[in-house]
Amino acid sequence: MEWAVSDAPVPYEAALAAMEARVAAIREGLAPELIWLLEHPPLYTAGTSARAADLLDPRFPVHTAGRGGQYTYHGPGQRVVYLMLDLARRGRDVRAFVCRMEDWVIATLARCNVRGEIRDGRVGVWVPRPDQGPGREDKIAAIGVRVRHWVTFHGLSLNVDPDLSHYGGIVACGIQETEATPYGVTSLTDLGLTATLPEIDLILRDTVEAALLGRLGDSCEIGSDIADKQK
Repeated sequence: MEWAVSDAPVPYEAALAAMEARVAAIREGLAPELIWLLEHPPLYTAGTSARAADLLDPRFPVHTAGRGGQYTYHGPGQRVVYLMLDLARRGRDVRAFVCRMEDWVIATLARCNVRGEIRDGRVGVWVPRPDQGPGREDKIAAIGVRVRHWVTFHGLSLNVDPDLSHYGGIVACGIQETEATPYGVTSLTDLGLTATLPEIDLILRDTVEAALLGRLGDSCEIGSDIADKQK
C-alpha cells in the first residue's frame, strides 16, 4: 500500500489520467495499491446518475467523472481521497467497500469531536444540526466510486475549509434543499473547527486500518447509485 499527497491543486483531467494508469498497473500486478490525498481547483463533476437540470450555474468547469453518483463540487479546502484498491483480494464486495468508506469518514470526524452519520437514500456522511432548524442535516463528505476488474478508483471528498457558496451552482448529489428536505452542506470550519488539511491527513492515516482496510468484505447495504461497477 502506498500513500501520496499532492501539495498543489491537481487539474481534474490529470487526476483522471493518473488514476486510470494506476488502476491498470495494479490490475497487471505492476504497482501497489494507492491512497492519494489531494485538492482540485474549483470545479463540478457529474457522476453516472447526474441530471442536467441539477446544473444550475456552470460557474466552474464541469467534468464527466465516470464514477457513481450525481453532481458534486471540488475545490481548495476540501480533502479529496482517491482510493485505488484491489478488491479481488479484499472481499470482492463493492457495497461493503462503500460502507467502510463511510465508516472511515465517521471515524475521522469523531477524532474532531464531530458526529457524522449516514442516512438511507442519502449518500455520503451527514451532520445533524438541530440548532440550525428542525430536521436540519448538512452533508460534510461525498462518496462516489468506480470499480474496474475489481480495482477501485475515485473515492471521497471531506469538507475541511472550502468555500461553501460554490455549491450554489449545482443541486449537490441531486438533493434539493427545501422546507420538507432541509439538507445542505457544511465543513469543519462551518462547524466552528480549525483543523488543517495536514491534520486531517494524519487522522485519515491513523484510522484507515480499523475503519476501512481491516473491515473490507464485511457485508452491509447501501444505495445503488454511488458505485459504478465495471468488474
